[in-house]
Parts: sequence; structure tokens; C-alpha cells
Amino acid sequence: MALNITAVFALFLCVTVSLFAITGAEDPYRFFNWNVTYGDIYPLGVRQQGILINGQFPGPDIHSVTNDNLIINVFNSLDEPFLLSWNGVQQRRNSYEDGVSGTTCPIPPGQNFTYILQVKDQIGSFYYFPSLAFHKAAGGFGGIRILSRPRIPVPFPDPAGDYTVLIGDWYTSNHTDLKAQLDNGRRLSFPDGILINGRGPSGASFNVEQGKTYRLRISNVGLQNSLNFRIQNHKLTLVEVEGTHTLQTTYSSLDVHVGQSYSVLVTADQPAQDYYIVVSSRFTSPVLTTTGTLRYSNSAGPVSGPPPGGPTIQIDWSLNQARSVRTNLTASGPRPNPQGSYHYGLINTTRTIILSSSPGIVNGKQRYAINSVSYVAPDTPLKVADYFKIDGVFRVGSIQDRPTGGGIYLDTSVLQTDYRTFVEIVFQNDEDIIQSYHLDGYSFFVVGLDGGQWTPASRNNYNLRDAVSRSTTQVYPKSWTAIYIPLDNVGMWNLRSEFWARQYLGQQFYLRVYTTSTSLRDEYPIPKNALLCGAFSNLCYALVV
Repeated sequence: MALNITAVFALFLCVTVSLFAITGAEDPYRFFNWNVTYGDIYPLGVRQQGILINGQFPGPDIHSVTNDNLIINVFNSLDEPFLLSWNGVQQRRNSYEDGVSGTTCPIPPGQNFTYILQVKDQIGSFYYFPSLAFHKAAGGFGGIRILSRPRIPVPFPDPAGDYTVLIGDWYTSNHTDLKAQLDNGRRLSFPDGILINGRGPSGASFNVEQGKTYRLRISNVGLQNSLNFRIQNHKLTLVEVEGTHTLQTTYSSLDVHVGQSYSVLVTADQPAQDYYIVVSSRFTSPVLTTTGTLRYSNSAGPVSGPPPGGPTIQIDWSLNQARSVRTNLTASGPRPNPQGSYHYGLINTTRTIILSSSPGIVNGKQRYAINSVSYVAPDTPLKVADYFKIDGVFRVGSIQDRPTGGGIYLDTSVLQTDYRTFVEIVFQNDEDIIQSYHLDGYSFFVVGLDGGQWTPASRNNYNLRDAVSRSTTQVYPKSWTAIYIPLDNVGMWNLRSEFWARQYLGQQFYLRVYTTSTSLRDEYPIPKNALLCGAFSNLCYALVV
């Protein structure tokens, strides 16, 4: 039987998947071999099943330099499919490597997949995490640091040390039990504690020498709670947020919302002894608190006195701090030109998208939605279906760009946008909890945050000069946050709640940044080592047989 032209083309694509290779400038290569396993962990003194990478919890840090190529071979020794995603790494022209269900086929048990990433034109502090099921509640996360190239000036002296600090709320229940609760339509209970680098109270410590300055890269890798970070008798000087050098503002404590990353400088300028590092939950009752230790090398004694208190439920305090986080316009980013050379405030937006979350019950089970659509993941990654033009996986326009006001319904929500447009997105939070949103593939300008309902008049108070550029932003209760995005990265990009139960139960969608161009200058082809799954696997099998 003769194949039609479409089938022949699809067969050609299936066969040549193994022949494609991403080519480009020969920037340095860094190779990583990771084995993902289960193992017993006791972060809060209770035995539970953790996800380890090369036997480590948390996983190993990734150290890199702008434009490095990262070759990360991940072997899945778990008994279920697994994926890693790279929070804040933009995957320029290459959403296939993003490691979320809408872009990448899962790694089957007993198999491996090699991620081929380039940290193109990026610097800063980020992290990786497992994106499928509820694996994030078991570990599998670690820090990512992207250093500036040697010839690019950094707006502060080299620190004496550079520490990754992963903070987050934690459950003592097994991740499979938590997932089962959500699958059965129930909400999760309040977390059991807070971890610092995978350790509970008094478990984590950082060594310093008196008189020297250190960089702490703080990421909130938890499941839902905003956290406040502080160090007894020490000040925190903010220097970088998710790839942007900031004005060097000094704080006594810093709110780090779930999914966010900050770099601070801390100078060991106090009498030589040990000092509390304190992390506590924000906007919760009760307040969860944990401690670590800042340990001077010539310490004369252990920590003393009570741990320093911090803000608890004050929203205005956090809002004002968020507004004070601004870009250092004169500092270089990944390139030698100043960060302020891109005048985003002078560009006219071509579209305004308003996104509103809502909880609700669908088919007797708890769900969460954006603009009334609760996302359902298909068996075939959206990006793969888009590339091979596989019908029935998703449809453009399955989510509106304004709140509908209707009830929640299930769908595979994909919002169409056009390449090289400049878009305004408003996150409207009509709920009484703080929220946090992340967009893969991009860094966006947080131009406004305020209480109440957003209106076009709200633009009068936007920061159009030195708003911070980042990939994760908070939205305060009964409030809004506005961002500007230059859509310069073709692909299928996940926009999600960083409240992991909400993300799992539908509070996410995919932003399709589309162009008719097939040039490699705009987007890479599907990787040569792409795994097969869903309709992609069936299509290739049927055509080849």
C-alpha cells in the first residue's frame, strides 16, 4: 500500500530523528553522569523514601559559565518514569530539553536520557528539580550556578566562598502517599517542617572566616510556602535575582517565595562565634521555623540567645521589599553591555493577557484552574505533537487570554502567541492566599505589584525603568502582578503555579510561541536522542513497520 505525502514526510522525520544534531559555536562542554535512585532519608528524623542523585540528597550542584554546553546523562533507576527540569535555564530555541511533560518524553524505568543544554547568554542562580508525578516532594533537586565569563565584569568583588542554600517546606509522608491524596481529590495538609539543604533543625551549617564576605545562593525549592531567610546579627546584601544583577540593597531578612532564587552577600563581621541561620514560613498559621548555623572558623562558642524573629503575616512588609528589588542598570549581564541598555519601558505592548486562578470541584475531586481551565497532560508531549503535526493532542485556543468567569473544566490548555511580539501579562489573584508563578524559557520584567483589581489605569504606576528581570514572581492575596515579556524564544513553554499541589491539579498551561519559520536561527529540530512516547511512538512504529 502506498504511503501518502504526509505519511512519507512523517516517516522521514521519524527516521531522521536519530540523525539530527544541534550545532553551533564550540563553547566549552561540561559532562555529568547521574544515577537517580530511591534511598532512605531522615530530614526530619522520620525515615522516608527519598529521591537521590548519585546517592546525594539534595543532588549535586551544577557549576557552569555563560554559554557552556551541559551534557547531563540521567539514568532512571526508579520504578516509574522520571524527568528533570531546569528552573530558570532558558533553553534558547530548544524547548525539547525543558524536561516537563509538555515538551519531553519521560525517561522509562531502567533507561537513560542525555540532556543537551546550553546556558546561552545567562548568568546567575537557579535550580533543577523532578517535574513528574509528585517526585519533587521526595528530593531530586539541586542548585545551578552560571558564572560570568572571565572578561565580563561582576559588580562586586569575588567572594571568599560561594554556597548553595536550598530551602523549602517538607512533608514526612512518602511522595506516593501525597500524590494519592491529590489523585483521590483531597487537599494536602500543612507541611511538617522546613529544610535547609535537605536537613532539619540545626542540621545545616556554613563555615566562614572572620572579616571575609561570602555569597549565598538561596532557592526556595519547597512545595507551597513563602519563606523568610535571615542570619542572626548579620545583614544580607542582595546582588542577583534569577540572572539579573540587582541594586545592592541591604536587608535584615529576605522573603523568598516558592520557586524563587536570590543571591546575597554576607560579611562575617561579628564577634567570632556561631550564629543562627533562620528560615520561617510567611503568611501561615502556625508559623514553621527551622535553623542552621553560620560557624566562624575561630568560633569562641555555640549559638546563644533565641533565634531572631522575622515577619509573619505582614503583606505590606513583603510587598514593599519586593518593590525595592530593582535592576542594577550599569552592571553587565552575560554580555559586556549594561543591563539597562534594553529599554523595555519604551516598547509598546502588542497584547495584554490577564490570568486568574480559581479552585473548584470537578467530577467530585479538587482541581485548580487558570482562566477556568484545569490542565490535563496528554500522553504525547505537546511540543513533539506540534513538530510532527499529530492531531488530537492539543488545540490552540483551548484557554482564553482573559478570565471567563465560568466554572472550571478540564482541557489540555495551550495559549497561542506570536514570535517577536512584546506582551503584557497580568496575574490577577482574587484568592486570599499568596501565589507564585513561573514561566519556562524566559526572563520577564516585573513592572507592577499592588492590591485589588488590575485596571488599565494601573499602568500609571508601572516601573518602566529598572524593574527586575526574572522567571518566577509572587502575587499577593487579593492583588495583582504585571509583567512584560519580549517573546524572543520560539517553543512550547510551561507557565505554572509553583504551589506544587496546584500545579499537579491543573493550575498551569503551555504558552506556544509560534513562527512559520523553519530556520535553525529561530528553533532547533527535535534532538537526535529524543525518547519515544504516546502518539509519537505509535506513529513512528506504524510507519516503519
